[in-house]
Amino acid sequence: MRSEMLGGENTVFFKKLFSLVLPIAFQQFMLAAVSASDALMLGFVNQDSLSAVSLAGQITFVFNLFMGGLTMGTSILAAQYYGKGDVVSIEKIFAYVTKISFLVSTVFFAASLFIPNSLMKIFTSEPQLISGGLIYLRIVSVSYLFTGISQIYLCILKNTGYAMKSMVIGSNAVVFNIFLNAALIFGLLFFPKIGIAGAALATSISKLIEMAWAYMESLRENRVRLRMKYCFRADKPLIRDYWKYTMPMLGDYLVWGCGFTMYSVIMGHLGSDAVAANSIANIVKNLIVSFCTGLANGGGIVVGNELGMGDLKRAKKYGGFLWKMAILSGVVSGLFLMVLSPWILNVTTLSSQAAEYLKWMLIFCACYMVAKSINMTAIAGIFPAGGDSKFGLICDTITMWVFAVPAGFIAAFALDLPVVAVFLIINLDEVVKLPAAIVHYRKYGWLKNITR
Repeated sequence: MRSEMLGGENTVFFKKLFSLVLPIAFQQFMLAAVSASDALMLGFVNQDSLSAVSLAGQITFVFNLFMGGLTMGTSILAAQYYGKGDVVSIEKIFAYVTKISFLVSTVFFAASLFIPNSLMKIFTSEPQLISGGLIYLRIVSVSYLFTGISQIYLCILKNTGYAMKSMVIGSNAVVFNIFLNAALIFGLLFFPKIGIAGAALATSISKLIEMAWAYMESLRENRVRLRMKYCFRADKPLIRDYWKYTMPMLGDYLVWGCGFTMYSVIMGHLGSDAVAANSIANIVKNLIVSFCTGLANGGGIVVGNELGMGDLKRAKKYGGFLWKMAILSGVVSGLFLMVLSPWILNVTTLSSQAAEYLKWMLIFCACYMVAKSINMTAIAGIFPAGGDSKFGLICDTITMWVFAVPAGFIAAFALDLPVVAVFLIINLDEVVKLPAAIVHYRKYGWLKNITR
């Protein structure tokens, strides 16, 4: 494997790959760090504040699913057209998707601002958690408008040779967010001490900065720009292509994400200790899996560029390299999580029962990290690079809604199994879909040039 992955042409591949993977992975890590900082800081306030914001954050999570579907569809076409050298088509896609993204953002903004009570009752019936969630949602609602625009800008930057700049913008916004979190939650310096409201306000301000910075970056020379004429003069064949590949991706994100949200619903009705432990476990998992996410996104861009140039043989070879790297990445990530687990248990302020739950949850997360890495790289990276976006939708629909979600409800409410057993069952979806991902990869249906 080592000799195969070293050599002249392969060195070019790895240089290009890591120029994408490392910035994207770091950006993903920084985004996860915001949730980690929220949890850590609010945990020092009290456990209910941590749990309330965690549950309210599920609305942001669902919003991010829509954004993920829209940006993945954008990335599929942008990567191939960039490989082909067709900037005009990329600008047409950019304009159209920004318009759609803003409409979606407006819906989430209105719902979080005007009906936050109804949204919180989906996840919990405990009054103290609902009241904390109401405060958070009303203030954080405006951030959806900013995010809906900035994420499309950053997606285009990543797919047109400026992944490092995208990382710099996103990561600096995160650093500012974390600083404001501390200042507004605890009342540091000259800032007021406003707890949960401070965490929400910090998010909204940082997203405004991110959007403004991304817009200014797009005005620089040799950047793909948002041209308003394309917002109102659609290229119908290109739009048909966009939705052909985006709808399955969006459907997959929603199927997977809503299933994941149902996990929070299940855990949310098992008590505050279960909610707190589950919140910390998911935050830690998102931090650890950042490199795997970067590998999937960066690898998808590299393979998409080759497919756009029509070099199917090289794209197939690169896909093989990515597959091997996914296995290695999963093993290293799992071992790293095991090493960090004792430290995580020491720095979190949880009840003794919640800490016991968290200990076992972290062990389970570490054990399935290889399956998680392989599935992410294949289903969210290699397959969509060639327009093969339907497999993920079918696979996640079956594994989550036929297996994991029903099994979780039965385990929690019919069989009344212990909390850690319920957590294990609802997290087996990655293991269940791994064989299907391996078989589908080897069929090579993803080796396609989809540009016009």
